Amino acid sequence: MMARLPTVSGKQTIAALERFGYAVARQKGSHVRMRHPDAGSHKPLTIPLHRELRAGLLRAILRDAALTPDQFRDLLHR
Repeated sequence: MMARLPTVSGKQTIAALERFGYAVARQKGSHVRMRHPDAGSHKPLTIPLHRELRAGLLRAILRDAALTPDQFRDLLHR
């Protein structure tokens, strides 16, 4: 069974990913592009600045970042 995803905003997601090592590369409108220094094992991410990210979008972001929902939840509460 999959772990339940938290309900988060785009800003909360960006803050958690920054704790994981991602950095904001650029922003165009309401979308923030993030890159990880170890680009070989971590894909670039695009995070929309929505008040609430839908579960499917958050799951795709976490998959591209190589994070589990539990790891992400830990990053949110640091």
